[in-house]
Amino acid sequence: MANMGSRRHLKRFKAPKNWNIHPKEKKWTVKPSPGSHSIENSLSLLIVVRDILKLADNAREAKRIVNTGNIVVDGRVIKDYKFPVGFMDVIQIPKTEEVYRVLPDLKGRLTLHPIPAENANFKLCKVSNKTMLKKDLNQLNLHDGRNVISDEVVNVGDVVKLQIPNQEILDVYNFQEGAIVLVTDGKHTGEIGFIKEVIINKSSNKNTVLVENDKKKEFLTLKDYAFVIGKDGPEILFPGGS
Repeated sequence: MANMGSRRHLKRFKAPKNWNIHPKEKKWTVKPSPGSHSIENSLSLLIVVRDILKLADNAREAKRIVNTGNIVVDGRVIKDYKFPVGFMDVIQIPKTEEVYRVLPDLKGRLTLHPIPAENANFKLCKVSNKTMLKKDLNQLNLHDGRNVISDEVVNVGDVVKLQIPNQEILDVYNFQEGAIVLVTDGKHTGEIGFIKEVIINKSSNKNTVLVENDKKKEFLTLKDYAFVIGKDGPEILFPGGS
């Protein structure tokens, strides 16, 4: 068991704080495979099926559900129970017609938020890096590990509305004053508001943004934690939102 624990399993009390699981229900849990999301920012599909959606009573049942093609992530059937599921991923269960989007709650835990079926064909992806190619094309490196070739004018920090699974860019939401953002980390995780000011620090400190929520309360958060989710209003549904 020691070797298995180091490679595929993890003791529950050592799991990242944003894993929405009870630390004392079982001794072990399943690590997500290396992939589109880091281990700190993802859940294995087995945890999603067994611990969050409660579709199975144990790991064996959860593996059977996944292995028989009953779970769709971002428009693709996934049969790997260790597959990493992370922020903004869309999970569908065709047999029950349930659809969820992975979002943080106010405690920073990754949760599955129910969404209508018509919202299942897109996700929002943050541009983490980009590379200029020939013929005015850019390779956009997105937060979920995707690489998309596009002629859209997009900057690092902007968010693209991506059709899934074909990866067509439907819209671009620029990181700028007035943009609607969801805070993805820090003490304001899960809060939503609009950017009042982008504060560029000339020192070694990271850049920050001043955000105002719907109660007219202002707070500061790191620029890296502010994820644009729309222009005039949120493009997605979110926990506690409409």
